[in-house]
Amino acid sequence: MTHQIVWSFDVKPASVEAFERAYGPGGDWAQLFRKDPAYLGTALLRDVDAEGRYLTIDRWSSRRDFQRFHEAFRVEYLALDARCERLTEREQLVGVFETKES
Repeated sequence: MTHQIVWSFDVKPASVEAFERAYGPGGDWAQLFRKDPAYLGTALLRDVDAEGRYLTIDRWSSRRDFQRFHEAFRVEYLALDARCERLTEREQLVGVFETKES
């Protein structure tokens, strides 16, 4: 099973390009996550009906792996989070999911 973390964002109109650069599959967050081999990738979804609304889906090998990463890179994670906070009007954790394997 893969562990997936889904976030919803309402992005400030003037910050859309910077947000997409930071949160996209090759962005700042993905670069930080790639420091851990258990990171499997990020998807950035733009809502076609609600301007400025995005979802991110970060995939990890397991919940334990993400928790281990978060502890090991806590300082970098918090610094990047603080830097990116100015790009959004709202950020909300949608949920933590696991894929169902057959």
